[in-house]
Amino acid sequence: MDLAAGEAATLRRPPSPEPGPGPEPGPKEPAKARHRRGKPRSLWSDAWHDLRRNPVFLASALVILFLLVISVSPSLIASGDPLSCDLAHAQEGSTPGHPFGFDGQGCDVYTRTVYGTRVSIAVGVLATAGVALLGSVLGGLAGYFGGTGDAVLSRLTDVFFAIPVVLGGLVLLSVVTSDTIWPVVGFMVLLGWPQVSRIARGSVLTVGRQDYIQAARALGASHTRLLLRHIAPNAVAPVIVVATIALGTYIALEATLSYVGVGLRPPTVSWGIDISAASPYIRQAPHMLLWPAGALALTVLAFIMLGDAVRDALDPKLR
Repeated sequence: MDLAAGEAATLRRPPSPEPGPGPEPGPKEPAKARHRRGKPRSLWSDAWHDLRRNPVFLASALVILFLLVISVSPSLIASGDPLSCDLAHAQEGSTPGHPFGFDGQGCDVYTRTVYGTRVSIAVGVLATAGVALLGSVLGGLAGYFGGTGDAVLSRLTDVFFAIPVVLGGLVLLSVVTSDTIWPVVGFMVLLGWPQVSRIARGSVLTVGRQDYIQAARALGASHTRLLLRHIAPNAVAPVIVVATIALGTYIALEATLSYVGVGLRPPTVSWGIDISAASPYIRQAPHMLLWPAGALALTVLAFIMLGDAVRDALDPKLR
């Protein structure tokens, strides 16, 4: 009887699996890695992922970082005084200790080129910040609320678009007697905000039609919450791209206005002022013009390349 019960238990027991090759041992995947693998990247993280692998972005970012460092502290690479001049060395070429030579007043071209970075970067950054802030606020509010304010803003931007930039600078800045950079920055903000305003308005109109915006509005979200928490983070990418590219344009515009004599004025050290002073002597002493002009071209090119890289990373149509 005991034997029969044992045989019945053996028959009811499931067959043991045959031994076979098991999974190869390997390092256990961390929980954070498994979480990231299943979680899609946001627009900003995806853009940063692409920018880190873009050689154009890396090269332009390194150049801009170097320019920012020397604009904050030019004495790191230039120990001289940009306003210290000696007429005995006027228009001399490269000499030991003065690799760029001297200008028409006997000033060291290398020192003036280095110190000119501070003014150009300051004007470009301040003008871009003012244009982006004013244009995005006005355009965003007009696109969100619409109505009469939107119509008035559209006609106002048409008026500003009709004003030639250089001609407007000649008229407005010729009556200013200040030697600071603020009149030039204010002029650039005055004529630059309409472009950013239209871009911000169109971006807000596009984002405002999305389903999640309609859902948030149906749930009772206030205008402030909709603008700051839902619309602005998703509509700011085009403004950032345009502002990054425009920064180099504003640096070139400052040099142009200083060249024609209505921008910055001596004793301010500026690339535009040095280019204007050196242009009559381009044949006798070309080094006086080539070095500040080369620094200006390199700076503008770096910001334009940075803006192009950011645009490619943030625009899903270009992927």
